[in-house]
Amino acid sequence: MQVPAPFQYEKATSVEHALTLLARYGPESRVVAGGHSLLPMMKLRLAHPEALIDINDLTELSSIALDGNDQSIGAMVRHADLLSSAVVGEHFPILRDAEKMIADPVVRNRGTVGGSLCQADPSEDLSAAFAALRARLVVQGLDGRREIDVRDFFVGPYQTALEDGELLLEIRVPVRPQASAYEKVERRAGDWAVAAAGAVLEIYDDRVMDVGIGLAAVGADGFVAREAEDNLRGAPVSDERFVEAGRIAAEHCNPSADQRGPVDYKRHLAGELTTRALRRAAARALGQEA
Repeated sequence: MQVPAPFQYEKATSVEHALTLLARYGPESRVVAGGHSLLPMMKLRLAHPEALIDINDLTELSSIALDGNDQSIGAMVRHADLLSSAVVGEHFPILRDAEKMIADPVVRNRGTVGGSLCQADPSEDLSAAFAALRARLVVQGLDGRREIDVRDFFVGPYQTALEDGELLLEIRVPVRPQASAYEKVERRAGDWAVAAAGAVLEIYDDRVMDVGIGLAAVGADGFVAREAEDNLRGAPVSDERFVEAGRIAAEHCNPSADQRGPVDYKRHLAGELTTRALRRAAARALGQEA
């Protein structure tokens, strides 16, 4: 039976209390929400924090609301709640697409959006989706709040730009006239991605005015296919340009061989899924798909 190393446990009653506890226990403390990523790593002794700060009672971080020109998603929003949100589904179908393919109902009912982002797993679906959407993350420490562009948040596998003592409060996504989609290949339903791609398109007069392309599980820097975005931005909406964007995305990602497949296979999937996501987003922009 695998058990984690000994640790202290504290239950936070407010954001301020959580920050105080993080300061008290220092950099060897970890925040726990759903726990579906952290606890298994602790059991395998891949993570061994000296203290766990439980934030499950912080209901103030569990809201989904329109706030001005942004969609605000609290860090403690459960995957199931994000999936069932009508306003999220209306404005950001990429998030609905991604959530449908994350794990299983048990995990979706317990796991949190903020926890997924802070884990920074290279195969994390929401990281790629929010990167395509150019979300901003609101974090707070004892010295105050700051915003981090999600594309600057992921600094490496399982590493984020959060500083010691900071807590993720919410994700803010700009509401724009855009269409989006997410595509994923997995070995079985609910598994981590072999490869995945998300696309966000702003189309005006049959041209791509702006575009976001997120990639998961293929070693894309910051979960983003920047070169493919640059190539497509300003171009006419056409299948040829979508195929070319997929080719560029595949060329510039850096997958690793593992039990899910060899490098060439993953690179091929990165290109194909990028093209599919762009096609699907474009179809939605034209009202051809819900």
